[in-house]
Amino acid sequence: MPLVAGIDSSTQSCKVVVRDAETGALVRSGSARHPEGTEVHPDAWWEALEAAVAAAGGLDGVAAISVGGQQHGMVCLDEDGSVVRPALLWNDTRSAAAAEELIKQAGDGDAAAGARWWAEATGTVPVASITAAKLRWLAENEPENAARTAAVCLPHDWLSWRLAGHGPSGSGLDAALDLLRTDRSDASGTGYWSPSSGEYLPEVLARTLGHVPILPRVLGPLEAAGRTRFLSQTDALIGPGAGDNAAAGLGVAASVGDVVVSIGTSGTVFAVAERPTSDASGLVAGFADATGNYLPLACTLNASRVLDATAALLGVSLSALTELVLSAPAGAEGLTLVPYFEGERTPNLPDATGSLHGITLRNYTRANLARAAVEGIVCSLADGLAALTAQGVAAERIILVGGGARSGAVQQAAAAIFGLPVLVPEPGEYVADGAARQAAGVLLGRFPEWENSVTATVTAPPAAHVLERYRNEASAKGRSVS
Repeated sequence: MPLVAGIDSSTQSCKVVVRDAETGALVRSGSARHPEGTEVHPDAWWEALEAAVAAAGGLDGVAAISVGGQQHGMVCLDEDGSVVRPALLWNDTRSAAAAEELIKQAGDGDAAAGARWWAEATGTVPVASITAAKLRWLAENEPENAARTAAVCLPHDWLSWRLAGHGPSGSGLDAALDLLRTDRSDASGTGYWSPSSGEYLPEVLARTLGHVPILPRVLGPLEAAGRTRFLSQTDALIGPGAGDNAAAGLGVAASVGDVVVSIGTSGTVFAVAERPTSDASGLVAGFADATGNYLPLACTLNASRVLDATAALLGVSLSALTELVLSAPAGAEGLTLVPYFEGERTPNLPDATGSLHGITLRNYTRANLARAAVEGIVCSLADGLAALTAQGVAAERIILVGGGARSGAVQQAAAAIFGLPVLVPEPGEYVADGAARQAAGVLLGRFPEWENSVTATVTAPPAAHVLERYRNEASAKGRSVS
């Protein structure tokens, strides 16, 4: 019974699952926290990985391992393999102005022309999160660190490199920068790799960092990145790894026609597509996936925190909030919440605020307010889906995941508003599971068809009128993407 391990090195923590390579049965697992903040030294990820592996009972018997990681984070290494400065994470916004500069520069001062160039060349119009914008910030604000940077990689690349026994030469490890490896899904979030051509774009690096550093070689979906030299465990195959969303897609076995909707602190809507996308509006990021397909993605900023705030306002628990929602009719008797509490990303309105519409003495009840909050979140995510389908992406069914997906009220609203079958997998560590499935694929030479955990299929009467009313209220202030 060969075993495989999957690692999820996320913003908040490191999780490790050990599974049977053939069946996917969970054998053991462990986790450890990461430090808070938008700037973290990569050594903290390594320490958390060691702790999570120990909590999972070690890697004895593991024949292959793979890492899924938070996308975009900027890890800069010097020629000796040492970390130049703490990594800037995806949620560090100090590079927002740098992203705007990159867009204008590509269009010779014309932002619209620049956005078209970026969308066609990289699939993504720069925002603060992408690595290219962070490198531009580094060159402008810390020129000495920029000049010292000999190689640039991403969080999952660095961890895979460390698993293979590499690191700072002064620590007795092999600082082989030419052995850095990545995969196409994570490379597609850098802003200097093209999903359509499968090649790096040195001209982008020249106008961000100021020079072209050593970059990880981009591996194929089932190509090994090396073998482990980790503590007492040696000679396990290391998979190419993946960005967190691509790994989650593997974890839920998403295929072409599937749309994964994740409801966490923020919301994401991504699909598996056969062709790359190019959206000059910037609403859709044209990523690659971990199987050889593509992963167009839209992100919303307001999701489960809106539910938390509504439950707190009404003085109820989240489970009681669900009961309130289900006691109200679809459409909340005309009450509509546009949930842009923290600005919004889809559409791109960082200074927007939330608003409540259609209030009457009759409909202004606790149940309707709870219902409007849930429907507002789902309608906002439906705008994300509309942005994907506008790019020609097929949407045949919804796979609903994340903490918010556990609410029966959210599930019912999603089925009604999306107008598609909604599959709700049993709660799990989808990113770590996807990494484990990739590791099994590298070991076996094919992605295994693991038995999925119990998955509920939710249907509900279509509620197109709810989405139409939401979009009318949102578009009145220029907020809708439809």
